[in-house]
Amino acid sequence: MTWSHPRGYDPMVACSRIWAEKTGVEIDWDKRSLQDFESFPVEELARAYDLIVIDHPHVGEITAQGCLAALDVRGRDTERMALAEASIGGSFESYTWDGRQWAFPIDAAAQVQAWRPDLLEDAPRTFDAVLALAGEGRVLIPMRPPHSLMTFFTLAANLGTPCATEGPGDLIAASSGTRVYELIAELMRHVPAECHDLDPIAVFERMSDAGSTIACAPLIYGYVNYGIAGFRPNVLAFADIPAAGGDGPVGSALGGTGIAVSAFSWNIPKAVDFAYWIASGEVQRGPFAAAGGQPGHAAGWDDDTVNATTSGFYRNTRRTLDKAWMRPRHKGYMAFQAAASERLNAGLRSGETGTSVIADINAMFAKSFG
Repeated sequence: MTWSHPRGYDPMVACSRIWAEKTGVEIDWDKRSLQDFESFPVEELARAYDLIVIDHPHVGEITAQGCLAALDVRGRDTERMALAEASIGGSFESYTWDGRQWAFPIDAAAQVQAWRPDLLEDAPRTFDAVLALAGEGRVLIPMRPPHSLMTFFTLAANLGTPCATEGPGDLIAASSGTRVYELIAELMRHVPAECHDLDPIAVFERMSDAGSTIACAPLIYGYVNYGIAGFRPNVLAFADIPAAGGDGPVGSALGGTGIAVSAFSWNIPKAVDFAYWIASGEVQRGPFAAAGGQPGHAAGWDDDTVNATTSGFYRNTRRTLDKAWMRPRHKGYMAFQAAASERLNAGLRSGETGTSVIADINAMFAKSFG
């Protein structure tokens, strides 16, 4: 099971075809919407599929439920160490929990910046420049939950006040959280109200559509496909996030996906073999990237051919990925993420001040530890 976007589905099908030719083992892939992928219970998927593409904040729940097979199997330490050393930012580490490895990164992502090179001379370098551009009606930002909370996380870390990843306790100090909230509220006053209902794919579709005048999406999970000529009417360029603080493009909320194996599978050894193979540098920079995938291995990000065919997507956003911030991953986090995103959006929509919103989100975070 993977997610229904060319970036999430096409490379899995293409690589599985090669795997079948190499080994005789056939793998059929199903797909779910992005919204389903971000929220659907992993345990239910594990009971239905041998291989699952997952998001790293699930690992705390996964450990508690015992629904995935650990990938740190005997005799493959050298291969696993090579994957760890080739991690983009904290991608490999994000699937490590309780001393075990529950998935391998096959897709590396964080909030980056998307912009239209035919409409702007360069991407905005600061958040103040973004606000000025938004005042001209030229900015969109995806704020459909959970992306509103991801924007909060990114700005908090970029301002030098990163949110907590362990608890119980507050997610962020009240004064720091209010500062972040007010910065987001200022941006939301200058962008269309529909941003509250848009996910990254919807924003990219609007930006890349023929006749669009949207020039910038300042904080958005990168999708390499939109940097490839011919994918959509307008080619998008990608850059590091604009800085709200004084330390450059630091603190972006890490995303991406990993390949995991169901603990309920009758084919665990074969599934583990495939997971090691598709996460390897040779496959990631070769057939995986060629099929529209966004590699989770440094070999893909550093490859000249891969960068040439994607308008330099990887090299132009690498600093942001390497300095990304990793979300909490404890059991209870996923429910918090959903509830906190909705609370944040409700406050922004109604014009509520940050004090009460941050207090509620802090209470939700503390409660998420049970």
